[in-house]
Amino acid sequence: MWYEVHPTPVKGENGKNLVYVRPKSGQKLTMKQLEDYCERWNMLRYGELSRAFEAFIRVAGRYLAEGYRIETPIGSFAPKLSLTKQVTDPDQVKDRDVRLDGVEYNPGKLWEKAIGKWLDGFRRYDNPDTQAILADKEKLEQVMRDCIQQHHGYITAGIFSRASGLTLYSARKQLNEWTRGDNPKLLMTPRGKEHIYTEV
Repeated sequence: MWYEVHPTPVKGENGKNLVYVRPKSGQKLTMKQLEDYCERWNMLRYGELSRAFEAFIRVAGRYLAEGYRIETPIGSFAPKLSLTKQVTDPDQVKDRDVRLDGVEYNPGKLWEKAIGKWLDGFRRYDNPDTQAILADKEKLEQVMRDCIQQHHGYITAGIFSRASGLTLYSARKQLNEWTRGDNPKLLMTPRGKEHIYTEV
């Protein structure tokens, strides 16, 4: 498995930032790719996997809405609840104060066994130093302006990430930073599921 090393904001004993590791960024499979693989190697008809997921989500959603924990071969699912405000007296909690706060997923040990069958050690990917890139604001701004010029007057986080070497998260954070302040450099506009950025 390829992995990357990134710094955290937390300082270690020597005064330097501690680091963490994560799988190499940019590696993603779509449902279509999984369907293709299952059709070729697992004797499933194309679409069966998607239909199974759709049926599971539909049925599981009903029982999760009733408060059930659902045990499956890929782990357990349970509704996660929270309060809309801080309460110290249990008697003061009303129905209207409770909200659904997502779904808790516990994979158990199954994925460790499944991944372990295929895992062939770890290999470091020489990813760019995010902190070093972010420190050179002048160069980053030039990369941003070059991208805007090359892409007909706009830029997205994905475009900026590829051009600058930043992770998608850091690229989006930097672009958003340029939209703030008394003299913003960029204007952010929603477009579907992403945002486009244009010069002010």
